[in-house]
Amino acid sequence: MRPSGTSRPEPRAVAAAARVILIHGNGGCTAADFWLPYVERELTALGLAVVNQTFPDNLHARARVWLPHLESLGTDEHTILIGHSSGAVAAMRYAEHHRLLGSILVGVSHTDLGDSGEAASGYFRERWQWPRIRDNQQWIAIYNSTDDPHIPIAEPRFVAARLGCRYFEFTDRGHFTAGELPEVVHFLRRELRL
Repeated sequence: MRPSGTSRPEPRAVAAAARVILIHGNGGCTAADFWLPYVERELTALGLAVVNQTFPDNLHARARVWLPHLESLGTDEHTILIGHSSGAVAAMRYAEHHRLLGSILVGVSHTDLGDSGEAASGYFRERWQWPRIRDNQQWIAIYNSTDDPHIPIAEPRFVAARLGCRYFEFTDRGHFTAGELPEVVHFLRRELRL
């Protein structure tokens, strides 16, 4: 998914320069919730620089707050965004206008799901720029589950089809609120050859 005519750097050089930013969801979620501390710990142990902090406006996760916040964290073409729920939506919107190394979207959607709070977040007002999201990064992976109580499985399937990315579907993970998510760690180990 990299622009044509560009060569992919050596894996060790990519891993040495790579930086991971974890993006939690809305509803008051924090950097200490669910699998975020686990992923931070595991990726740090692999030698990656990881930013895991509670974003401002974590109740509503509004685009007008979160997208500039991502910018303030020094997000660049060496950054991997790992977003959960609203954090995954924010990662996609950010990638429309910024180069990234890659992104992992967990519990992603592309509509406001008929929820007024989601609609007010500002992520769903504009048309999605799928080609730009895809072309602004080397790879994208999606993790969703058919038993997610918040996001119908048609949502991530639609996103995966538009992005032409790697898609991992489970039947028993709900909204990914467990304390570990080893699949994401294994994916990054393979992708970065760590």
